[in-house]
Amino acid sequence: MTEPAGGQPAWIVDDPSVVTPEWMTAALRRGGTDTEIVGLRHEPVGGGQLSSSHRFHLDVHPDSADSAPSSVVLKLAAGTPEGRGQIAPGYRSEVGYYTKVRPPGRSRATQPRRPARPVLEQAGPHQRRRLATPDRRSRSQLPRRNPHRGHRAVPRPVPGPSLPTDTDTLHRTADHFARWGRHVSTRHTLIHGDYRLDNLLFTESHEVTAIDWQSLEIGFPGRDVAYFLATALPPALRRAQEKNLVRAYHEQLTQMGVDDYPLDDCFHDYRLGTPQAPLLTVLGSAYATNEPTENSDRMFLSMITNACAAIHDLGTLDLLGSHAR
Repeated sequence: MTEPAGGQPAWIVDDPSVVTPEWMTAALRRGGTDTEIVGLRHEPVGGGQLSSSHRFHLDVHPDSADSAPSSVVLKLAAGTPEGRGQIAPGYRSEVGYYTKVRPPGRSRATQPRRPARPVLEQAGPHQRRRLATPDRRSRSQLPRRNPHRGHRAVPRPVPGPSLPTDTDTLHRTADHFARWGRHVSTRHTLIHGDYRLDNLLFTESHEVTAIDWQSLEIGFPGRDVAYFLATALPPALRRAQEKNLVRAYHEQLTQMGVDDYPLDDCFHDYRLGTPQAPLLTVLGSAYATNEPTENSDRMFLSMITNACAAIHDLGTLDLLGSHAR
């Protein structure tokens, strides 16, 4: 693509209305799809708070119809320049994932019937490179954030109509963040960081593709598993299925060659990972670059309510207290 007078590459856009068929053709060809787009239309999709997503329906030239998707989703930066500056590391992390860790794949999204098991089985592949201290090259390519260092930036919850009734668990969890940060530094692997249902696509055969890698880092493995189960499942369903689901995740790791990670340790790490849910929920609502909506408020409330129940049921705060130094 050519560069305009301002020096910004023409393929970097933040307004879906400026995306032309020529732009889309070039973007798809850069990704390896040899096609020609002759027309398009778009609509907003999703409820992202740190970016905006738009589905583009594509009119394809007849000569290349077999090789082109019927639609694509374009993810764009959102919010004010100041807001974008605050979360710029997240944008870099996501680009880094697709350019250095895993090339983007094509996936047809559908509504899952029984998503939890395949979702946790899919968490295994990006964590199979071991629950150990990464080598120097890995450290240089991926962020490694310590929750202990960032806990002071997490605002303490204030009771109000938009918060769950269990504010005591929220306050106690905030008080434990420093201790939690120390105890999730024992094992490391690649983690998604925001591994929740809204960031997962399902094929018609129930294969799972994770998107939204803005929170990518080298961190504690239990955080992804706990964050998903603690936010995605209603408490009663989670209580009934969590042991089986963590076992399925552990079996996937074992099949991939992780042979020195006992199931009991895996479930312990799941319990220890549950503060990831209030951490990401609070940070997501506090640093959102998009204006809050009724849907986003409802999403955050559901996530934090389910997370409080998980922290309480699993005795996570007691577990942290038993590790006090």
